This record gives sequence, C-alpha cells and structure tokens, in this order.
Amino acid sequence: MPPLPPHRRPSSLARFALALLMLATIGCAGARGPAPAPEAPAAPTADTPKRCTRDADCVVKDIGNCCGYYPACVHRDQPVDPEGVRRQCREQGLSSICGFPEITACTCVDGTCRADESPL
Repeated sequence: MPPLPPHRRPSSLARFALALLMLATIGCAGARGPAPAPEAPAAPTADTPKRCTRDADCVVKDIGNCCGYYPACVHRDQPVDPEGVRRQCREQGLSSICGFPEITACTCVDGTCRADESPL
C-alpha cells in the first residue's frame, strides 16, 4: 500500500490513541482455559485463626502492626506475635497508619471473633 499524502496522515495524537486502544483490546482478550480446580483447605497452623463457638471464646489481644500496638478480637487460644509483626515490618521497610480501634468487647459471629459494635 502506498504511503498517504501528508494532508491525509493521522496526527501523532491519533496514532497514540489508536495504539492505546489496541493495547487495551489485546489485554482483554486473554486465553481462557478450564477453571482451575478448587484448592484443598490448608491444614491448620498456629497462624490459622481458630474458630469460635461462643462469645466467651473471644478476647482482645495485641496483634501488632507496623506502627506498634494494635488490638483485635481473636480466639482466646490463638497465639499472637506482635513483636514478630513489627520485626517483619522493619525488615521489609513497611509502615502503617498509627492508631487503633477502641474495642470494649468481642463477640463470636459465624465462627469468627469480631469487635462487638452494639451500643452499650
């Protein structure tokens, strides 16, 4: 095909927009294979949250974050390592928003310990 005369050539902006459109189209047209088989649940470890069955299973513990103290409702038998969390943050150069929720009570909801947000 012969080149277009100068007055018929697309502008740089038009070529750029066309290139972006082509890239977006290519990115959306990924190959689709069969859905992967669901993974088997992992074996429980010390890091796996323990399931609660009643409110008395839940307590407030300092789980730590990259800023320091961070309380959360967890199972009373759940091991926590706030210093380990802070150490990992230092090693990875991470930081967090400083501040934490005020938790006055915990409750068991669908097997998970959560802060009780009901009014007093």
